[in-house]
Amino acid sequence: MVIYIDGQFLSEEEAKISVLDHGYLYGDGVFEGIRMYSGCIFKLKEHIDRLYDSARAIMLDIPMGKDELISAIVDTVKKNNLSDGYIRVVVSRGVGDLGLDPRKCPRPTVVVIADKIKLYPEELYKNGLEIITVPIRRNIPEAVNPQVKSLNYLNNILAKIEAIHRGYEEALMLNHEGYVAECTGDNIFMIKGNNLVTPPTSVGVLKGITARTVMDIALEIGMEVREERFTRYDLYTSEEVFLTGTAAEIIPVVKIDDRIIGDGRPGSRTWQIIDRFRQLTTVDGVKVQ
Repeated sequence: MVIYIDGQFLSEEEAKISVLDHGYLYGDGVFEGIRMYSGCIFKLKEHIDRLYDSARAIMLDIPMGKDELISAIVDTVKKNNLSDGYIRVVVSRGVGDLGLDPRKCPRPTVVVIADKIKLYPEELYKNGLEIITVPIRRNIPEAVNPQVKSLNYLNNILAKIEAIHRGYEEALMLNHEGYVAECTGDNIFMIKGNNLVTPPTSVGVLKGITARTVMDIALEIGMEVREERFTRYDLYTSEEVFLTGTAAEIIPVVKIDDRIIGDGRPGSRTWQIIDRFRQLTTVDGVKVQ
């Protein structure tokens, strides 16, 4: 594997960052996960825009322009001979000292990794996923705002640990008011009649790029799309539920907290959205020549 670090392409064995990097010491930085399908880096520009928005929110100046970073990503993919895979772009505050002061970090560190990924077994995409609500609440926007895709993912990891220890692959997280927020790495959607509903960012969720794509698809096929607050009761009584994320793509949910969703199988509307999404992934993005 060839990895990009601060303008250099290095082998996996050579690619290293300092132990004094504040991304390592404090989770001080931002990242993006991006998928590539048949030579097309899906929604690359949208991911880069979100990366820069996250950086701006934490007052982190990325030391290169968007076009330069896109070129670095394309070059990393080429050097790894990938046509399908997963790209991780990481920008940390950079090397400083053992204190918190970001002024001691003169230059951010930029890393691009391109490799393969498989988040869930194939049978879960076919048969659907069972999830469970965990006690860990999603960060409130006044703390670490979930719209910032930061390197500090401990909130999500603790929820994931709860799910795993209870025998589940994924956890549903509520916000501090008890409204449905998101899962540990995915946005959540429910379908009732002709309505596709997902929580608004105001409850404390990441503005998902796959989620936005799904909403556009739903509108395209004639569904009503709403972003509104709802509780677990609304999920339990919905007809279909699915999760979306760059790594997870779109995965149906058939049971939540031991309540069967719909008839216990992935629904027809979900499959319709998945089929259209798969068509878009190879054309909507930056083609690697």
